[in-house]
Amino acid sequence: MPMGFGRQSLAGSMIGGIAETQAVIDVAARPGIAATCEMITPAQIADSYEKLVNRQARYRHVIDMTAA
Repeated sequence: MPMGFGRQSLAGSMIGGIAETQAVIDVAARPGIAATCEMITPAQIADSYEKLVNRQARYRHVIDMTAA
C-alpha cells in the first residue's frame, strides 16, 4: 500500500530465473544459435532508442561502457 500512495511501481519477469535462462541459452548454443549484437557507445544510446521506437533495430544493442 505505501508504494501505491508514493506513485511507485514494482515490475518483474515471468520468464524464470537465472537457472532457467541459462538452460535456454545452453539449448540454443548446441546447434550454434546466437544473438547478433551491435556494440554502441554511451553517446549512441539516443540513436539506438530511436531505431527501436521506429522498428529499425536489427540487432541487439550492447552498450560498451569502456568507450565512455
